[in-house]
Amino acid sequence: MKTTISGFQWMAFMIAGSIVAPIAIADLFGLSPVETTGLVQRTMFVLGLSSLLQGLVGHRLPINEGPAGLWWGVFAIYAGLSTTLFSSNMETLRGLEGAMIVSGVAFILLSLFKLIQKVATLFTPVVLGVYLLLLVLQLSGSFINGMLGVGYRQNGVDLPIGLFSLILILFTFYLSRHRITWVSQYSILISLAAGWLIFSLLGFSKPIEFQTDKLIHLPTFFEFGRPIFDSGMITTAIFVTMLLLTNMIASIQVVDDIVSKSEKQEGRKVSYSRAGFVSGINQLLGGSFSAIGPVPISGAAGFIATTNLTSILPFLLGSIFILISSLSPQIMTIFAALPTPVGYAVTFVVFANMIRLSFFQFDQEKDTDRIRLVIGISLMIGVGAMFVPSAAYKDVPPILTSLLNNGLVLGSLTAIIVDQLTRKNRKSK
Repeated sequence: MKTTISGFQWMAFMIAGSIVAPIAIADLFGLSPVETTGLVQRTMFVLGLSSLLQGLVGHRLPINEGPAGLWWGVFAIYAGLSTTLFSSNMETLRGLEGAMIVSGVAFILLSLFKLIQKVATLFTPVVLGVYLLLLVLQLSGSFINGMLGVGYRQNGVDLPIGLFSLILILFTFYLSRHRITWVSQYSILISLAAGWLIFSLLGFSKPIEFQTDKLIHLPTFFEFGRPIFDSGMITTAIFVTMLLLTNMIASIQVVDDIVSKSEKQEGRKVSYSRAGFVSGINQLLGGSFSAIGPVPISGAAGFIATTNLTSILPFLLGSIFILISSLSPQIMTIFAALPTPVGYAVTFVVFANMIRLSFFQFDQEKDTDRIRLVIGISLMIGVGAMFVPSAAYKDVPPILTSLLNNGLVLGSLTAIIVDQLTRKNRKSK
């Protein structure tokens, strides 16, 4: 019974963190309500299946797969370039299908040639700490806007929703630190359910609009049409693959570290090559099912730290629940109706724990003087990139925009470079 409830909690967390991406992308490409529901359904199907594959044969850790922020960014970039590079939005989406398939093949080749393991050695504690800090900082704007109700019922700040979000955050913090073990373990699920119910009773929720009468709908291949393999898209896909690889390794190392500490054992021997191979399969699934390419989500570390659910079984069960639910358009429509202020308020607690985890990583470094330099330079560049408006990159090639417009990746790559250079400098003295 406990495992089943924990599985539902994983499911709720995975949906709350993933539902926004397909809806936002559908809006960017002007998809109809029916097409939007289909994109949500296919994305959730791919995420459930991808999480299950990684948990069973990939890294074998409780790390949920979510729509990759990098792919989200690439979708957004090409949505703005649709009329320039392709004849229509649908043709652009077909090009993006091809890009994800190319990314999947690149992941598989990197795994077969054992190159991923070598990249993993670059992720020292200071790099992981910087990555976690940048992750929270990059998401903080979205969290605050969401919790203040900006764009939910009106364009500006909605004070009643903001007050409700604050109360829900405090309630979730209280539950996560409750003396009764089962209350703290299921704090996320309880908060989401209670928050959604009260939000509805207060009249804040939007009505649920079902777009189809079908109870079951199996996802189909290439919903947008046969993939297009454009040379520019292929170049972008290979570049994005290298950045996704960085994201994957960081997520694995962070979750492996927290699970090992919770279970009081040494870090397990994670096969990065196997995880990379499965990530390749997952990218192929994203392209084949006209969804969004997935990536292991670092937020799983914060979820585990909040709920203390380190076992792999509830996670696998949650992935199965996602997979089964994705086959029903009706269920997906209900999940898509989750009020964004409620989702942001509850997961705010999860991501607040990520900051704590980042400082745990910094504490593992003995040379404090050196790591402060690494942290300072990386945060300056990473956070600075977050403040550059997307419109400023309109004349920059898409392949560079996907890097320069992503403070998380740019700052993390900076941390790797500065960390390696300062290490070598200290050794030479």
